[in-house]
Amino acid sequence: MSASIHRRPLMAEILRNAGPDLLLVTGLGQTCYDSAAAGDRDLTFPMWGGMGAAAMVGLGLALAQPAKRVIVATGDGEMLMGMGSFASIAAKAPRNLAIAVFDNEHYGETGNQSTHTAPSGQGPVRSGAGTDLAAVARACGITDAATIRNEADVAAAVQACRAAAGPLVRVFKVVNEKLPLAMPPRDGALLKDRFRKALLGAA
Repeated sequence: MSASIHRRPLMAEILRNAGPDLLLVTGLGQTCYDSAAAGDRDLTFPMWGGMGAAAMVGLGLALAQPAKRVIVATGDGEMLMGMGSFASIAAKAPRNLAIAVFDNEHYGETGNQSTHTAPSGQGPVRSGAGTDLAAVARACGITDAATIRNEADVAAAVQACRAAAGPLVRVFKVVNEKLPLAMPPRDGALLKDRFRKALLGAA
């Protein structure tokens, strides 16, 4: 893959000047680290080990909090595992939900193996193009879904994630790079409680 988009600046742009109306759910692994590197915040909910669940958590949150903007930032491996979430999101059609897929075409947490979004000529059935997650989202009924390959298109895509009527999907083809770990808290109860308090106030 020839990619020019770097994941940490992308996450920083998603969270730039984020206020109390922006709720972020991150998938396991690298998007958790990316969000922590951009600045840990109470209204970010890292999924840590819940592979495949980030988009559905984001859907539930968007339905429960229609006045807030919900962005799910997750990886290609997680979206391949939870691909059916696109169909559920399309069926519920929350206007305040955006899915930002950081697609480096690799499983970063398990040994950097290629995912099915990577081009491949192997096998009698494969076309060689790799799985197109934006096309999958459109086939499920999310009409506003696109793949972003160039740095010049990032600002407009991020602005759509932050403000355009959803549901929408932006698949960002990011550089497959090994970055220093930036760890958000790992205590699930703490993460739940601080997110709930920041969103709803003290019980």
